[in-house]
Amino acid sequence: MNIVLFSHPAFMNSQSMPRFARMLEEAYRARGHQVEVWSPQAKMYALLPKGRLSKWAGYIDQYIIFPLWVRKQLKMQPANTLYVFCDQALGPWVPLVKNKPHVVHVHDLLALRSALGDIPENPTQWSGRVYQRYIRQGFQQAKHFISISKKTRDDLHHFGEVTPVTSEVVYNGLNYPYVPMLQSDAIAVLKQAGLPVKPEGMLLHLGGSQWYKNLAGVVRLYIEYAKGETKPLPLWCISPSPNTKVQALLKELPAQGQVLFFQGIDNQALQAAYSTAHAFIFPSLAEGFGWPIIEAQASGCLVLTTDAAPMNEIGGSSASYIPLLRLTDDPDAWALKGSNALKLILNMPEMQRITLVEQGLAHAAKFNADDAIEGYLKTYQQVLSYTHTAQILNNDTLIPRKAR
Repeated sequence: MNIVLFSHPAFMNSQSMPRFARMLEEAYRARGHQVEVWSPQAKMYALLPKGRLSKWAGYIDQYIIFPLWVRKQLKMQPANTLYVFCDQALGPWVPLVKNKPHVVHVHDLLALRSALGDIPENPTQWSGRVYQRYIRQGFQQAKHFISISKKTRDDLHHFGEVTPVTSEVVYNGLNYPYVPMLQSDAIAVLKQAGLPVKPEGMLLHLGGSQWYKNLAGVVRLYIEYAKGETKPLPLWCISPSPNTKVQALLKELPAQGQVLFFQGIDNQALQAAYSTAHAFIFPSLAEGFGWPIIEAQASGCLVLTTDAAPMNEIGGSSASYIPLLRLTDDPDAWALKGSNALKLILNMPEMQRITLVEQGLAHAAKFNADDAIEGYLKTYQQVLSYTHTAQILNNDTLIPRKAR
């Protein structure tokens, strides 16, 4: 196949989406496909890289200069080229190729849902609401989509208001070979990384600073757990430093409890942390997919997460669940439920724990990177076949009846 990948511009300083585009590019080339990556260059942005007007300079690069460049490039592309958008947020460029073979990868609709007022925990300013509607108006013109979870596909249809010809679900594959490590090896890796390993082990949380990661909820749950223990396990938060809200909560931490924050942990150290943790706590309010859930399971760690999609979709039957913390809920009552669920995991009989770990390993093995790539390529081929057939039918209907 001849594939053109549309990707976010490097000057936006996004990490995950350019990394996803590079992963696709390398995987497709390794399989013998011709691949180009198209993304805006910093022309206006280079003149104003910092300051109040830099965002608007970037918009000029993305939505005025780049489309002009794309139109010129399209004239030189083979007719059977497939145009792949690595993220639905690139929707404003979809109209450029809406009549050519194309696929849009959809990761999550959280920003759109927030802009539409569906997520009261994350209100959006008027400019953000306008921007998300602009993005939606673009990707609504696409005909073919690949979503990373059933939840994301449901959100695409409902909040995106799309009318697709094809709309597939292909689960993400693990981008690092997480497996359980021997305790001695894991402890050695953690010590080498300068982490304060203790013989009794710890609890683990991984997340960013985004509102939906619910770091405050994690800390509140841990405080409730620590209150009832004489020697509670420490909580490691591999996340940014706590904001003012979390700092205020930490003042309620009982003397016997301990919450530590770490940044800059590489994959090997993260694998070691998963392998030594007694439980992984991940009560997100929302996700597009939920990578850490299967990373923990693949490393032999039991998971406590939210009983809502896509977390329960990704976690499967081997994870433990607590209710979603809603804005109208009593956070202390929620934390008590979470603490009780955590204690059930920690006090679980050894044979039951072993069984759940084995189930988690089997479940995580389904999220294979090669399988994901093959799933993408299968959909791409179907789109090319569909588009080719549609073009033949359209051309046939244009032939005058006497000429048939």
